[in-house]
Amino acid sequence: MVTLSACIPTPEELETTPVKVQTPKGVVTCQLYTQNRVYWDRAIDFPATKMSVAEADNYCKQEGLRRLNK
Repeated sequence: MVTLSACIPTPEELETTPVKVQTPKGVVTCQLYTQNRVYWDRAIDFPATKMSVAEADNYCKQEGLRRLNK
């Protein structure tokens, strides 16, 4: 079992270069992961006075899906 778990990548190993996404409420900086890991995509910077963490994360997931479906 230890050998198998050593083969499973961590989120950090799958990170891409952060991207900036323009939204109606301002720029959200997203940490995206490899294309098949969209559910890990998240916001690492956003206009906190204008949106919630969940809303910012949603923009990042949408961007990950947009890139996946290209």
